[in-house]
Amino acid sequence: MPLTIHDQPLPYVSLLPERPASAVQMVVIHCTELPDLATAREYGERVQYESGTGASGHYYIDRDGSIYRYVPGTRVANHVRGHNPDSIGIELVNLGRYPDWWNSHHQTMTEPYTAAQIAALRALLAQLRQDFPNLHLIAGHEDLDTARMPASDDSSKDVPRKLDPGPMFPWDQVLAGSGLRRIGPADDRQP
Repeated sequence: MPLTIHDQPLPYVSLLPERPASAVQMVVIHCTELPDLATAREYGERVQYESGTGASGHYYIDRDGSIYRYVPGTRVANHVRGHNPDSIGIELVNLGRYPDWWNSHHQTMTEPYTAAQIAALRALLAQLRQDFPNLHLIAGHEDLDTARMPASDDSSKDVPRKLDPGPMFPWDQVLAGSGLRRIGPADDRQP
């Protein structure tokens, strides 16, 4: 059964740098940490940089398993510090720590990912492996952005800047048969 991907390019897609498919080596898994796909789209459309672009993943997977492409994989999206040029960002709609992302008393992520989301993610990863010949690595946003910051409720406490996809993400299920190797901040990026 062919994978259905709904193309909904962000308004500034043409301003994002182009790259060949061969440049993509890694997929980074995120969660939106927002209530729904509409809010995630609104955040993605916000211009945040002098280039006229914003922060966004390439693909978004809603709770019902629907897949949306906001940025083509042959463009560099702004989704993870220091790893954008060679990665594809996949966002799963999930509350995460919303709305108190950096409150020291609200650092537990409790919403499970749906079976439909995980099935859609696995199918998307299989398709991406075909479309991007050098794709062999996978990481969570939390694996690559390990920065800490002062808590919003108490600046004497530090909290992680990023925790996604978080403890509810079923890594074993996603990695099984994917052909992808999970890496962290200190791992070698070679196959």
